[in-house]
Amino acid sequence: MKIVVLGGTGQIGSKVTRLLRERGVDAVPASPSTGVDVMTGAGLDAVLAGADAAIDVSKPRSYDPAVVDAYFRTGIGNLLRAEHAAGVRHHVALAAVGTGPTTDIPFYRAKAVGTELVQAGGVPFSLVHATQFFEFADAIADSGTVDGDVVLPDVLVQPIAGDDVARVIVDIAVADPRNGEVDIAGPEVMPLAEFVGRGIAAHGDRRPVRVGADATYFGGRIGRTALLPGPDARILPTRLEDWLAREAR
Repeated sequence: MKIVVLGGTGQIGSKVTRLLRERGVDAVPASPSTGVDVMTGAGLDAVLAGADAAIDVSKPRSYDPAVVDAYFRTGIGNLLRAEHAAGVRHHVALAAVGTGPTTDIPFYRAKAVGTELVQAGGVPFSLVHATQFFEFADAIADSGTVDGDVVLPDVLVQPIAGDDVARVIVDIAVADPRNGEVDIAGPEVMPLAEFVGRGIAAHGDRRPVRVGADATYFGGRIGRTALLPGPDARILPTRLEDWLAREAR
């Protein structure tokens, strides 16, 4: 079985590639560093030739609204056309809990466009909506830093370990397409500020983390429970405390 991993050299993609290879799958990482660019279409036809499935864990290089909108409209469109031409039988995409066309967060709104393209693209698919990765605490902190303080909205999250996400994606990719969606989340609900504060403090980042009444999340205002998964979400086992302890070793 051959599976191409778009974004396969990144944080989650490298984990997915390794787990697939441990199962005996011919896992091929694809990214600009390997000569594959979904925005231009370069390398897509060659890397997808003979592939049974494609896993898309790629992301744009910037959170600029214009960049992310172009990425999910043009890049995902190019990818789906190449998959269709190559006869790929399963498209697996990593999405985010809270993604939707009406969200105020530009990245999530653009991501919803990509999801719609997948659903209408003609390639059997499975969509995995994940909550915030433990590994993402630094990026959230950076996005909310104002004059040296991390200022975040008063919202709840149910963060998840990247290793757990990768295992679910692999399980889904080697199975039959769902032609549907699944939410996955970690086992604990907590305030976003608590999650980010614990995450950055674990490696010596002393920036104060506080809630701000007018704070946004990646440029958008968001409801208190908008980042929580649906009631039928698959709950994965790793707790933040255990992950932080493991990372500190």
